[in-house]
Amino acid sequence: MEETLSSAPSSDTMKDVDHFEELSDTDKAHLERTVWRKLDRWVLPICTMFYLLSFLDRSNIGNAHIAGMQTSLKMTNYQYSIALTMTYVPYIAAEFPSNLLLKYVGPRWMLPAMVTVWGLVATMQGVVKTYSGLLACRFFLGLMEGGLFPGLVLYMSFFYPRERLQIRVATFFASASLSGAFSGLLAAAILELNGRGGRPGWAWIFIIEGIFTFLFGLMAFLVLPNSPSDARFLSTKERDYVMAKLKADGAVASDEKSDDFSWTEVLRCFQSIHVWLLAPVLFFLGTTLYGLAYFEPTIVKELGYAGTNAQLMSAPPFAVAFVVSIITAVISDRYKCRGFMLIFFSVCNLIGFVMFYASESYHIRYGSLFLTISGSYCGAPPVITWVANNSAPHVRRATSVAIAFIMTNAGGILATWLLGSLSPQPDYTKATITFIIMSVGMVVLSIATLAHLWYQNRLKSHRRQCGTPEDEPKGLGDKSAWFIYNL
Repeated sequence: MEETLSSAPSSDTMKDVDHFEELSDTDKAHLERTVWRKLDRWVLPICTMFYLLSFLDRSNIGNAHIAGMQTSLKMTNYQYSIALTMTYVPYIAAEFPSNLLLKYVGPRWMLPAMVTVWGLVATMQGVVKTYSGLLACRFFLGLMEGGLFPGLVLYMSFFYPRERLQIRVATFFASASLSGAFSGLLAAAILELNGRGGRPGWAWIFIIEGIFTFLFGLMAFLVLPNSPSDARFLSTKERDYVMAKLKADGAVASDEKSDDFSWTEVLRCFQSIHVWLLAPVLFFLGTTLYGLAYFEPTIVKELGYAGTNAQLMSAPPFAVAFVVSIITAVISDRYKCRGFMLIFFSVCNLIGFVMFYASESYHIRYGSLFLTISGSYCGAPPVITWVANNSAPHVRRATSVAIAFIMTNAGGILATWLLGSLSPQPDYTKATITFIIMSVGMVVLSIATLAHLWYQNRLKSHRRQCGTPEDEPKGLGDKSAWFIYNL
């Protein structure tokens, strides 16, 4: 019984999937291989590129900063922190309504529209002449980007069952660490355009990367599907199979009415203990992640590298994080160990920040960046997937994912001040101590969440022995005894 209820599809579950009872095991195996491969070819690359461009366009200000932007616009460190914060205020405000609107407006229209508009805004950063112009661009950049990451996580849950979700989330989130590596290398190349068209090199970073985002957003209108049911690259049989698998897994409701918007479901999400146990973890993780995203090039510069070398040496820690993220996501999906992965990377964070704090050696401090960047960037996919996996139906999941990203980006606001003006270079002592405390908090709260979900699964097991699904009230979602929390 327990095996049938787990998130991995058993042979018994496969026999019960709507309209597929008559299929042979060979046909089912062929469908399994074909449908996920097609989705991985058509949906996943676009989502990955969306997030790569999002992170690139939001964090390339760090590369522009060390390329002379602050001097050109006559900004103080305090004003630079204001510019970074300006992105996050509308970013956070947009996340919750955007997630609720996504299904009803339609992902194929809403997601590419966001990308196209912010590509224009990102390009405009390269033509500003004043600090106030930069602030305006950062505000609208945050407003347009705000709904993207929570929207992508929600969008992916329209296509993949729970046990297949993290490797996909990790793939497009790993593009954030890839963008960190790519951003440094690309910035080093773009700076060769310094003086062309009467513009400094830092301005060309914004212009070239922004134009590419704009063009990619336009292209995405032509290929992005709303859901498996209208994916043109799937046959009718394949569409039905995917939808049946999603319903059997609990990733989508068995009827459309259960997924309709309801304020009751929004309120039920706010009553979920596991969401609030993970909320501080997401805040802590957001603080460390965005702190490193924005200030890692500056930290590397303070370790004795200058000019183009600083841009180039900022890349390796992000490249390592990309590889580690993909490998550990495969392990997490295979063994369904979201919580253990989160704990592991929280410990990596802790060790890395302790190394940076305790040593004055430039080599050790540079080495610590490999641990902290991997800990932050690779810890995000399991915790985000953990939240999404354990929330149902649709509105409850949309709300929990929005809460997750609101907390993450609230951490981003704190990071801009901790490393921007409250903690002086090159030691960043106050920031590093804060990050150490946060890493400890991540470990403790992750263990608490794991224990809570394990206990809830035990209680559900006892309830299942005393009844049947028909005995339960309708609309319980993840509170149902037949919904097994992923650990």
